[in-house]
Amino acid sequence: MARLEPDDGQRVSPFIARLARALYGLAWLLATPLVVGYLLARARRQPAYRVHWAERWALRWAPAPAGWAGARPLWIHAVSVGETRAAQPLIEALLTADPGLRILLTHMTPTGRATGHELFVTRWPDRVHQVYLPYDLGWAAGRFLARWRPCLGILMETELWPSLCAQAACHRVPVVIANARLSERSLARGLRWRALTVPALAGLQAVLAQTPADAQRLRRMGRDDVAVLGNLKFDIVPSADTVALGRGWRALLDAGGAARDGRPVLLCASTRDGEEALLLRAWAAAMGAASAPRPRLLIVPRHPQRFDAVAGEVAAQGLVAVRRSQPGWPQSAAQADVLLGDSMGEMAAYVAMADAAIIGGSLLPFGGQNLIEPCALGVPVVVGPHTENFAQAADEAIAAGAARRVADAAAAIDAALALLADPAARATMGAAGTAFAQAHRGATQRTVTALGPWLRAQRS
Repeated sequence: MARLEPDDGQRVSPFIARLARALYGLAWLLATPLVVGYLLARARRQPAYRVHWAERWALRWAPAPAGWAGARPLWIHAVSVGETRAAQPLIEALLTADPGLRILLTHMTPTGRATGHELFVTRWPDRVHQVYLPYDLGWAAGRFLARWRPCLGILMETELWPSLCAQAACHRVPVVIANARLSERSLARGLRWRALTVPALAGLQAVLAQTPADAQRLRRMGRDDVAVLGNLKFDIVPSADTVALGRGWRALLDAGGAARDGRPVLLCASTRDGEEALLLRAWAAAMGAASAPRPRLLIVPRHPQRFDAVAGEVAAQGLVAVRRSQPGWPQSAAQADVLLGDSMGEMAAYVAMADAAIIGGSLLPFGGQNLIEPCALGVPVVVGPHTENFAQAADEAIAAGAARRVADAAAAIDAALALLADPAARATMGAAGTAFAQAHRGATQRTVTALGPWLRAQRS
């Protein structure tokens, strides 16, 4: 069992912890009408939010595959798309190593669930089963654990739910957090609510962090035995078929251009709310003075419910976006200046189309999105000032010469256009990115080794 040290004032008495959880559970209960309203509001833009409501309150679940009767699956919680993709190399390694293993994969968002289905259920339909993790009400967490009886729970990255962790201890389900990361902002929030977070963190069987900085912040929350194993996302190998799809799109675009001159493509990857307008304004200003061949701007928003809104932002700048979902893609985009990647699960294809990439979430204070995939595919990267979610990866990519940091969206467009005009610099940065990504691989095997005691116990 983990030890909780009282350093830095992180001592929480059992009575205070129980009282805090009781008040926390009451707050969840009182917030239920708001949660229902939230789901209904989201369902207007994403109809997938209308289904599987019973799972969210632990009332009913989709039936498990045949052969699961009496099984004690390994449970992995990946809240949304990013965590699900981060879990990919770990899940693949675990299923390959143990042909008898069954995995219960839980999510909180429909996009995470759709990503998990695409990555795992289609390949292992009898061995991977998906449900939503219930909201963090004590009785709901208890019903979930009693129904599925997992042999081990693995929480991906930042998911620390007080009632769930307490119920796991009551049901004797060991729980670890893998690929753990904790930003300074999350640390400050955790310390404000230390009566909930400190006991939950202490109750985990193991904490496996991405970086030494993450480990240090976790120690400041009272957890002294944190292992640093690296970032699982470095071990994600983009699908060869998806990469080939993107390169095929690019070849068709180049062949369909009026001058057949191979217009360069600038990718804005995983953009967040407010960033597209800033990028489009800077792009329109830069294109006013651009000479032929004019580059193409490819925008891929982070969240699918925003696809239509981003198309509207493009139109507001007097530009026309050709969408991935439109008939005739990509030939229909041959003459276009702006492309809109309105699909899920094809980021590797969009990266494969690009000559340079601006990483979304880093231009406004969202913490940044994943820059590892473009680096791994040899695409030069530009990031903004906000990279807290990938702080070490961003800093090391910049130090390796694979990425450049800028102050804002206008500077990002300027830096990216400079790269598009300099093939030698792009080649140097692309090679540095590939080497950087390869040098940081290996977290999957280290994580599997760390999980070994619990994995062996579930086989015995």
